[in-house]
Amino acid sequence: MKVLQGRGTIFLLALAQACYSCSVLIIFSTASLVGLTIAPDRSLATLPITSFVVGAMLATVPASYLMQRFGRKPIFLAGAVSGLVGSVVGVFAIFNSSFYLFCLATLLSGAFQGTSSFNAFAASEVAKPEDKALSISWVLTGGVVAAVIGSYLARHTAHIYDPYTYAGSYGAAAFLATIAIAVIAFMQLPMPKAAELYGSQRSWPELLKQPRLVTAMAAAIVSYGLMNLMMTSAPVAMHDCGFTNDDGSFVIQWHVLGMFVPSFFTGLLIKRLGVNFIAALGMFILVSAAVAGLLGISFTHFTVALVLLGIGWNFGFIGGTTLLTECYTPAERAKVQGVNNLGISAIQTITSFSSGAMLSHWGWASVPIAIFPAALLVLAMIGLAAASPLRLTSDR
Repeated sequence: MKVLQGRGTIFLLALAQACYSCSVLIIFSTASLVGLTIAPDRSLATLPITSFVVGAMLATVPASYLMQRFGRKPIFLAGAVSGLVGSVVGVFAIFNSSFYLFCLATLLSGAFQGTSSFNAFAASEVAKPEDKALSISWVLTGGVVAAVIGSYLARHTAHIYDPYTYAGSYGAAAFLATIAIAVIAFMQLPMPKAAELYGSQRSWPELLKQPRLVTAMAAAIVSYGLMNLMMTSAPVAMHDCGFTNDDGSFVIQWHVLGMFVPSFFTGLLIKRLGVNFIAALGMFILVSAAVAGLLGISFTHFTVALVLLGIGWNFGFIGGTTLLTECYTPAERAKVQGVNNLGISAIQTITSFSSGAMLSHWGWASVPIAIFPAALLVLAMIGLAAASPLRLTSDR
């Protein structure tokens, strides 16, 4: 295989992605449990997770525009510093049983996600045009590290400072953010060019006339939404079916491996088979995950469904992200990438809340059933977009 251009920077981006993913996994594994311990009311236990997602949403669009103006590196550094400060504040909040301070801590950590969500786009910009998919998929291999190391850290650092349970976990998250800062400091990322700063831009109505752009965003956002909907509800459904928390953790760990292990070859598949085919295949696999979830409630059914869910997310998200990089000019980069990532954060918020309500009112079967219409709609959009011409200029 030929050498990938910018491979050193792509490796560092993958390493930074691994640090960020491990930190996020620690937060998602422990924040609600911390909430149960120190919240003034049990109904507020999930508020720290909500604060995290809100932090990501608030950071996403400003980060995109600031990256276009000042370059990606300083904004990546600012996000990692915010993650470090958030983790340190989290330790302090747990020691002092301060619930709302802990929510502030996860809000600050959310900004780390808001900036790190641009790692894949940064990788696509240092590679040759024909290697964009390959670079994006390689950066996401950092998630494999999170599936193994992040889960281990969340479990084995929880009781370091007993009786202040999970303070050690946030100490570990602070350490990971520090490593991310060091990694980002060594990155050689391109500065904005004149075409990005001063080039002409189309309005959103003009941009949305491109079926490919709309489809690319839909594929990435819907993949994230469907994955989050089923992933967040599966452990609760398994608990309701009599499985232990360890059983649920095992299934989620294999789900995360399903999300990121395919990244080792997704980019190569896109180069060989085409981006539309891989994005469509992702939708088919998401539908297959729904079918597996409906066929039964055994441990095997849950495991197969969640692994397929991860693989479907990988193909749909990388396919959509790769297609999106072909649909805007350099000057339009910030607005398109920012709105795309904002949509991902918003759908994560919506599906996180709705999954619990769906389980409560209609049971587990309602969750996989909800996958069918959304995945099939995006599948139809991919077919239509594949036949449409690509336009990077205004009609005027």
